[in-house]
Amino acid sequence: MVGNRTFVSTGVTGHQLVAGTRVTLTFRDATLSASAGCNSMSGEYHIVGSTLSVGSLATTEMGCDADRMAQDAWLATFLPGAAFSVGDGLTLTNGTVTVKLAFKEVPNPPLEGTYWVVDGLVSGDAVSSVPASIGAILHVDGGRLELRAGCNRGTGTVTVAAGTLTFGAINLTKKACAPDVMSVERHVTAVLAGTTPFAIDGDTLTIAAAGARGLILKAGTAPVPSDPGPS
Repeated sequence: MVGNRTFVSTGVTGHQLVAGTRVTLTFRDATLSASAGCNSMSGEYHIVGSTLSVGSLATTEMGCDADRMAQDAWLATFLPGAAFSVGDGLTLTNGTVTVKLAFKEVPNPPLEGTYWVVDGLVSGDAVSSVPASIGAILHVDGGRLELRAGCNRGTGTVTVAAGTLTFGAINLTKKACAPDVMSVERHVTAVLAGTTPFAIDGDTLTIAAAGARGLILKAGTAPVPSDPGPS
């Protein structure tokens, strides 16, 4: 009914969104991803008759201001059981609240040549946000990997095939940074080892690894920044 599409809110009645925010919903296969200005949430969905049925939602853990955190909670409550209709756009109604959304074309950037910023760390069913200040970034071009892993940076080789990336050894610098930064770095380097599946959906790159561990990355434009100072 909605295919593999992304929708953004154009109007909400019965509820006041936080200024400068909007609701974004992406339907991809059997998964719904949603955001309302702070965290992202995702889970399985089904359309039962004209009702949106949503399973348990995994949510990132980014800390925002109280109003946007409350809006996250509202969206997680609003989506399950909402009346669902598709015309020129998408309309969801739950109780006295109606959200109208329009289809948004989200082009897929190329894997190679794009600077991919690590946005989330996947561990099993949990997704943890990565603070922008850590700036973990990877760049693939012509079989070469350039990486800012969190604290340290380095280079390596990567072979791109249909749906998979095969990483060679990555030579990193050897700085020590704050514990939270080093934790991100350990996760990143554990995922970027051996052969791992990947997928690009709009501006999002997902890299999976053994042990239900993975990375969620967003397309960016900035080169890999300089390293942070030691702890």
